[in-house]
Amino acid sequence: MTPPRARTWGRIGRTPVVRVRGRGSGRVSMAGMACYKPGERSRMFYAVREYSGRKDQPKGFGWRDLRDLLIRARIQLAGPIVLVWDNVRIHLTAPLREFIAANADWLTVFQLPSYSPDLNPQEGIWSLVKRDIGNLAAADLAQITRAVKHRLKQIQYRPDLVDGCLAGTGLAMDG
Repeated sequence: MTPPRARTWGRIGRTPVVRVRGRGSGRVSMAGMACYKPGERSRMFYAVREYSGRKDQPKGFGWRDLRDLLIRARIQLAGPIVLVWDNVRIHLTAPLREFIAANADWLTVFQLPSYSPDLNPQEGIWSLVKRDIGNLAAADLAQITRAVKHRLKQIQYRPDLVDGCLAGTGLAMDG
């Protein structure tokens, strides 16, 4: 529940203060894919998970969640997928690698070098989301989740923002 800090304007001599509760009572995790195809508009798929600290609740995304996100993207895109992703530990798990190997006819995976978030367009999208909720003083975790989903939905409908995140990496698409 600790909000990301952001800059804002205030009156001269008065520092703006955003009051929040001091306890952390959960977190919001995001997983997403920025999809690019020459000659077509950019697309983005995402999933959001809320963790409120209950014992039986998963803290983040598992390999099945990422598998389901890939399958959803394939159905929506109606074609093969070339996946370029970072070295997050969940991406390297054995069950996910087995899934990739079993679906090699429509799924090709390239791994980014270690410690290279500047080459990942999805990092730009996460930055846009975090910047938008920077000064949100949420009353509860559900309010944060709503704000994150709202911002992701806005980005989904703005392919120019998704394109800008690819341009920000310095990578180019060969058509």
